[in-house]
Amino acid sequence: MSFSIKKNITWVGKIDWELRKFHGEEYSTHRGSSYNSYLVKDKKTAIIDTVWTPFAEEFVRNLKEMDALKSIDFVIANHGEPDHSGALPELMREIPDKPIYCTANAVKSLKAQYHQDWNFKPVKTGEKLSLGDKELIFIEAPMLHWPDSMFCYLTGDDTLFSNDAFGQHYASELMFNDLADQAELYQECLKYYANILTPFSRLVDRKIKEVVGFNLPVDMICTSHGVIWRKDPLQIVNKYLEWADDYQENQITVIYDTMWDSTRKMAEAIADGIRQTDDKVAVKLFNCARSDKNDIISEVFKSRAILAGSPTINKGILSALAGILEEMRGLAFRNKKAAAFGSYGWSGESVKMITEKLREGGFEIVHDGLREMWNPDKQGRENCLNFGKIFASLLK
Repeated sequence: MSFSIKKNITWVGKIDWELRKFHGEEYSTHRGSSYNSYLVKDKKTAIIDTVWTPFAEEFVRNLKEMDALKSIDFVIANHGEPDHSGALPELMREIPDKPIYCTANAVKSLKAQYHQDWNFKPVKTGEKLSLGDKELIFIEAPMLHWPDSMFCYLTGDDTLFSNDAFGQHYASELMFNDLADQAELYQECLKYYANILTPFSRLVDRKIKEVVGFNLPVDMICTSHGVIWRKDPLQIVNKYLEWADDYQENQITVIYDTMWDSTRKMAEAIADGIRQTDDKVAVKLFNCARSDKNDIISEVFKSRAILAGSPTINKGILSALAGILEEMRGLAFRNKKAAAFGSYGWSGESVKMITEKLREGGFEIVHDGLREMWNPDKQGRENCLNFGKIFASLLK
């Protein structure tokens, strides 16, 4: 499959309708994804990125059937992760001497992954590659989201090839943003940012402002996953600036795991207390053992505060909550408040442990937390209701 984006730019990637997990088993892709590769033709021809390894043979076969393979003069590797570079070995077997333009960090990454000494041409921000009448301008973008990442910009067509930035895991036969379902599109964009780019928000903000400072006109943004931004392409850039600025909505997310429903009952009573205190705040509850963790992370990203709860088990906490707390620690959320709760039978360490993990994750702890013994009775439920009221009042 291929289709024309502009007169001299052709999409030659792969739509993966079946993908349901990404980064191993770490990221859920309910709506599939795409691996976007672009053929840019002028007097010289460049191919920008490839596709994931399982589709390497299909990728090269398609280039042959298009009679495009032998016309490639330059290979551009914006990022070394295998979902972008996985077809490089198959491609370079066909065109072994063609130069690969990438950052110095990408040279290290690609050599370490594929153990090949290809004809690498390391580039830095501002360096250019002439295709004839038009040029590719390279822009290093370290930690968006790997140290080796870069963008490239095609003059004349005013097109930014942004690799992972501004993308989303979203399979669609309507490969342009103005044709896609807008609700689905922005759900996937936010999820992608929340789960992948949040730790690098300060770098995102600086890099976007740097690129904007180049005063390059942008008519289109060609990402490496999901749709191509052709209608008001800077809308997603503006969203990234908003998301990078310690984003939050008027929402509180309650995350819990439970064994015999005691902690669930606590969570629901706490949520009732929050609602009674603030009827304008959105309160969302998630049993993290039964909910998709990446969807929960997206809700945490949107929240101004969270509550996390677990019963005590073996002087610790249940594994599903422990796992998502570790995810949040790595994502390093900022400007969010939190507290813990949990039920217990005889030792009761969970609340203290959750509180410490929340603190390690960068959350501002606003309450020591709430413990209830065994199955909360009428008084226990009242305690939870009051805890919710107190928590909501501490956010005002």
